Amino acid sequence: MNKLFGYLLTPIHYLLFGMLLLLFHPIQWICLKLGGQEGHKKSVDVLNFFLLATYYVLGSRIKFKNPYNLPTNRPIIFIANHQSMYDIPALIWFLRSYHAKFISKIELTKGIPSISFNLKYGGGANIDRKDSKQAVSEIIKLAERMKKFNWSTVIFPEGTRSKNGQMKPFAVGGVATLLKKVPDALLVPIAIHGSWRLVQYGKFPLSAGQKIIWEVLEPFELGNKTMEEIVEAAEKAISKAL
Repeated sequence: MNKLFGYLLTPIHYLLFGMLLLLFHPIQWICLKLGGQEGHKKSVDVLNFFLLATYYVLGSRIKFKNPYNLPTNRPIIFIANHQSMYDIPALIWFLRSYHAKFISKIELTKGIPSISFNLKYGGGANIDRKDSKQAVSEIIKLAERMKKFNWSTVIFPEGTRSKNGQMKPFAVGGVATLLKKVPDALLVPIAIHGSWRLVQYGKFPLSAGQKIIWEVLEPFELGNKTMEEIVEAAEKAISKAL
């Protein structure tokens, strides 16, 4: 039934999603020119609110759970599992108060309306996976911006999306690079449930009627832990929540 309704609803979803990307591309440009970084961020927040709303066209049930009063006056490293591209709009919208940035593939900075523009000018890190020196340099620059502006970063230590919901081992590198520059950052795991089911049949049809939950887990500090212990603690917390 999910697949059947997906055939009917996916074209509508994609049409709305694409129209929003086209509409907000010039809006982002105008907001950046007139309002600077803050104006641009607000336009991106609104875009992702509407992108998230297109999930309802598919009959998706969406829930964001955050029982913690997270600070807005210090950097945060959000460590999450990654299941599909549909993880991103929700994280941008629900974490908007924390100025959350992302580490993205440099290939995405070209050719995608709105998304490429945001990646170029939004302040995140765009890395070349084939050039480790460039990747580390970009993440260090992001960490410096986190420290300067009290920004936060969402990082997916699996390195790629899990197509069946089963977590892949977490890599230490990205988190370690950020923490070396921002050792006072608060570490906050996020467990993402169910977004992989949206794309379980591929890009078409999307699966209708799925429940997706973004669950913020208990924050913790770096303290005397090693980088490996930090990443392992986040991985275990997310795995337990799933």
